[in-house]
Amino acid sequence: MSVTIYGPREIAAIRRAGAAAAGTLAAVGGRLAPGVTTAQIDRWVREDTARRGGRPSQLGYYGFPASVCTSRNAVVCHGVPREDEALREGDIVNVDVTTELDGFHGDTSATFCVGAVEPAVRRLVEATRASLMAAIAVVRPGARLGDVGAAIVEVAAGAGFGVVRDYCGHGIGRSMHEPPQVSHVGRAGSGMRLRAGMVFTIEPMLTQGAPECRVLADGWTVVTADGGWSAQFEHTVRVTEDGCEVLTWPEDHVP
Repeated sequence: MSVTIYGPREIAAIRRAGAAAAGTLAAVGGRLAPGVTTAQIDRWVREDTARRGGRPSQLGYYGFPASVCTSRNAVVCHGVPREDEALREGDIVNVDVTTELDGFHGDTSATFCVGAVEPAVRRLVEATRASLMAAIAVVRPGARLGDVGAAIVEVAAGAGFGVVRDYCGHGIGRSMHEPPQVSHVGRAGSGMRLRAGMVFTIEPMLTQGAPECRVLADGWTVVTADGGWSAQFEHTVRVTEDGCEVLTWPEDHVP
């Protein structure tokens, strides 16, 4: 498995793509409300991505029919937007945006609460966000990929949630998906050693119940096997000389 080590100019280009993806995610997320269809989300993503000079990386990828993945409630990931799927009060929905800009890709997602959600659902969303932040905190030269998964599992287990094993993060840069695969479960001190210049996504998916999944008849939409709800958050990160830089912070992020 050959992992690309990106130089300063390439990192700058990935940073611009990441900023574009983050901007689209924030713009679209601010418009979500009961009654909005997932197909409308797809149209908003296409329009906003174009306005920023980019192209939706997901559109046509291995035949994927949309510009964004919209994963609602029990959908774990890769949800296909539909005209007949409308958000309802109390739902959660993950919006996964990947933007190609000038030949480089940035990838980010967030799970949004639609109106007032049940306390147990809000805990799921908050724990998923916390697991991503814990994973980002361990990224530095000399750390190992297993440290990333171990940090996620520690947060998830402490909150009583499952961690999906079947889908993972990935390297990103000139291609949307590159080595290495970044598992969200792992043993600290195991796996590939991280090096400055590596760029990859971390995108944990936590579940209310068991982490097992199945794929629907459309060939894309992944749902929990037991019907429990799932949440996901994702950032693109690079390993720096002394730590980690998140390349997909929203513009209003305060360190």
